Amino acid sequence: MNDLGTKTLFTDRLILRKFKIEDADGMYKNWATDSECCKFLSWDVHQSIEETKSVIQSWIKEYDNGSYNWIVELKDTHEVIGSISAITISKKHNTAELGYCYGSKFWGKGYATEALRAVIKYLLNECNLYLIEARHISGNPASGKVMAKAGMHKDAVLKNRRINKYTKERNDSIIYSITKEDL
Repeated sequence: MNDLGTKTLFTDRLILRKFKIEDADGMYKNWATDSECCKFLSWDVHQSIEETKSVIQSWIKEYDNGSYNWIVELKDTHEVIGSISAITISKKHNTAELGYCYGSKFWGKGYATEALRAVIKYLLNECNLYLIEARHISGNPASGKVMAKAGMHKDAVLKNRRINKYTKERNDSIIYSITKEDL
């Protein structure tokens, strides 16, 4: 693995870059307080801008340890709309698991797929990882569509593995992956 960390990536419509503390207002407004977005995430809606700033500060510190965590910004307006990160990286197995979230007002516009493709290409080609995976709960099928559109393949359905924090219903965990050979 070439451990290159969070490098700025550009797509047709997006800039993927490291978080800055100045991003707190946009993150707070556009997704950290968006209950539609947060219902599919492990963390809850932020209760204050200070909470968002604290989270961003911890992520900024992790860049020194080689973390892979991008804020996603629209090229034309410079508005921040979401994030994508490597939740885990296994240097032993040369793999990474990705996670992403976007404010609901930015859903259905192809931004998540565009960013996911860029990160996959970077991690497989430049960082020389072998496999990238991501997962979503069955209650969020749109996330699986993003993965499929980005070229990932459905590998497994793990039955009743997650409890939806709002509905308390059991959801399947659905795993997708892509390898260098798939590019």
